Amino acid sequence: MPEEDLIELKFRLYDGSDIGPFKFSQASTIGMVKERIVSEWPKDNKITPKSKDEIKLINAGKILENSKAVGQCKMPFEELPKAAITMHVVVVQSVPKAKTEKKVVEGPRKQTCGCTIM
Repeated sequence: MPEEDLIELKFRLYDGSDIGPFKFSQASTIGMVKERIVSEWPKDNKITPKSKDEIKLINAGKILENSKAVGQCKMPFEELPKAAITMHVVVVQSVPKAKTEKKVVEGPRKQTCGCTIM
């Protein structure tokens, strides 16, 4: 694979630290990139994603979709010197849904009304 076909990416985490830079082919999907981020995630961080679905990548103010190719997401700054493109990583952990119990109110319901006079 020619060196020109590779895109160098690094990833900025919520605490200001970076993962990478890594080189990816332009045909690599964002889903593949997210899998690499999960595998390289620092073990000493408080927030650690368990899967690629808990990560959102942001580049140039846009959230990147898993099905998109890396080549489709790069910024159009071809005249700039070759440097790693920095993408921001946001971890969206799924919160387990707690079962809510219906509160049984015993006795008659009180009717209330609220009014605002202006």
